[in-house]
Amino acid sequence: MFKLLANRNFIFILAITLGLVLPGPAAWTSKLMIPALALVMSLATIAVPNDYFLKLRSILLPSLSGIIMTYVVLGGVILAAAALLISDRNIWIGFVLIAAMPPAVAVIPFTALLEGNVSHTLSGTVSSYLAALLIMPLMLRIFIGTGFADPYELFRIMLLLIILPLVLSRLILYFQMQERIAPVRGILTDWGFFIVLYSIIGVNRDLIFAKPLMALPVIMVVLLATFVLGFAIAKIGGFFRINRKDIISLVLLGTLKNQGIAGGLALVLFEKDAALPSAFYSIFMILYFLWLDWQKRRQSPTAVKG
Repeated sequence: MFKLLANRNFIFILAITLGLVLPGPAAWTSKLMIPALALVMSLATIAVPNDYFLKLRSILLPSLSGIIMTYVVLGGVILAAAALLISDRNIWIGFVLIAAMPPAVAVIPFTALLEGNVSHTLSGTVSSYLAALLIMPLMLRIFIGTGFADPYELFRIMLLLIILPLVLSRLILYFQMQERIAPVRGILTDWGFFIVLYSIIGVNRDLIFAKPLMALPVIMVVLLATFVLGFAIAKIGGFFRINRKDIISLVLLGTLKNQGIAGGLALVLFEKDAALPSAFYSIFMILYFLWLDWQKRRQSPTAVKG
């Protein structure tokens, strides 16, 4: 039983299952999402060396690639697929909101779990959040007709889920506590994600089952933006002989969006249906990560391809 409760795939599948069949407590656990993600981020960024941000030339390319993968590649695929497959305006608005978002904060700990280049992902994520302050309102204005975007919310997310965990991870390294944390680092990370995943799916459970006829085209768009696009990015990266760790970063930055913010904006500003794409994206984001993790374990203990 202990081994089962320490198994990452079991924990993630349990979170999805409980979120769908027993969503009630999600209203309470959702209040723990920010602390849980902050803990996961702190543990993940321990892998980033202290001198990384002093090497400006080494940061530039990952930062640019993060913006390109997030907005040009992933954002473009989401908008193109939604334009072809979605006829309902509220669902279209939901996908525009997702396309306008920066990467999911989970891309950094996911990169660590898949043994990718955490420093590369961190640079790409931070630059994409900064770029979002300009890109978000521009995209919403063009595709929806509203200039709304709350810069305070983005700054708050950057502070709580990127900057603060990075500072905490520096303190862990400074006091040389990483060896003492190592034995429990994995299980703390996995159960931290359990809280996040269960909460996202649980609070959106009724919405997921409320519109069954709308589900198929939404699922098709999300599949294209995760599994299909991730496969293409990995293959192209392999063709150009990009480092395996960097390919993992590119795949995650190019497939995972912060659908949590998108879903929140959809529920507050638009019709309830506009949050449906974010609800499905939450589920498929985890299924896609489980697929990548299974591939890594199947191929070798230290290798993964998208």
